[in-house]
Amino acid sequence: MERLRHLMSPTDFTVEELDHLFDVAEDIRKNMADYAHKCDGKILATCFYEPSTRTRLSFESAMLRLGGKVLGFADGSNSSAAKGESVSDTIRVMSYYADICAMRHPKEGAPMVAAEKSLIPVINGGDGGHQHPTQTLTDLLTIRSLYGSLNNFTIGLCGDLKFGRTVHSLITALTRYENINYVFISPEELKVPSYIKEMLKAKNIPYKQVTTLEEVMPDLDILYMTRVQKERFFNEEDYVRLKDFYILDSQKMKLAKEKMFIMHPLPRVNEIAVEIDDDPRAAYFRQSEYGVFVRMALILTLLDMTDEHMNQGLLRHPGDM
Repeated sequence: MERLRHLMSPTDFTVEELDHLFDVAEDIRKNMADYAHKCDGKILATCFYEPSTRTRLSFESAMLRLGGKVLGFADGSNSSAAKGESVSDTIRVMSYYADICAMRHPKEGAPMVAAEKSLIPVINGGDGGHQHPTQTLTDLLTIRSLYGSLNNFTIGLCGDLKFGRTVHSLITALTRYENINYVFISPEELKVPSYIKEMLKAKNIPYKQVTTLEEVMPDLDILYMTRVQKERFFNEEDYVRLKDFYILDSQKMKLAKEKMFIMHPLPRVNEIAVEIDDDPRAAYFRQSEYGVFVRMALILTLLDMTDEHMNQGLLRHPGDM
């Protein structure tokens, strides 16, 4: 019997498996009509204990485009969690209602707890400030599609590098690729956590920390902007002081390479000026589009429903290799 597989971290898949997954996503992008009924009769449960727009709707769009159906809740206060039900009990019940589950939770590790008790595949849709693996898969697919490779580039990560789970997941995932230079751009209070820097040092991967965006703009192939997250701060004063620390505008873009791509996990507040939206280097809305394709590919993969010629080796559990 095939071992049930979940997605908790972007490193749950090997680099080779990710290549297959991205190939499926690219095939979906080019041949969407061929996938319109792949999940007929299947149900996705979206258990979102924390508010979300893009991630939740992207999962729902992915399943609906595959011909499946969706059920779930968009806020923990509207679920039995408000009555004190545990994540373990919720997923046990959902296992009888759906075929696959996407879960977001404010507590780090909650989706992992769910996966241990689940009878269906569980996808971590974000857990606190820890991981956001499907956003990372989206980011990787975007880089591969636009830049042409997941090797040999310089990426600047700018803004909230302390609390940004998208940043933490992306850095972790990219360490498995070759010749990537990391530039961390943040105020002192929002520097990347020490465990990330220790991981890079352990792998002998160099990185650079700066506080101004302008000084590194000419060196970047990719600029990954993030918002300062109000919901992660303990007091309003610190948030107000730091929320406008970086604003990417047309003046700063004059310093960038002709083919430097701008990415952002969204939602954007004001860290990227609206005037940048028409710049051909702005890739953040295309990034959202790629998010649907990669989640469609992931759903098919975890349900073991990808075409046989695209599925060779993709569903083997790492422990079985």
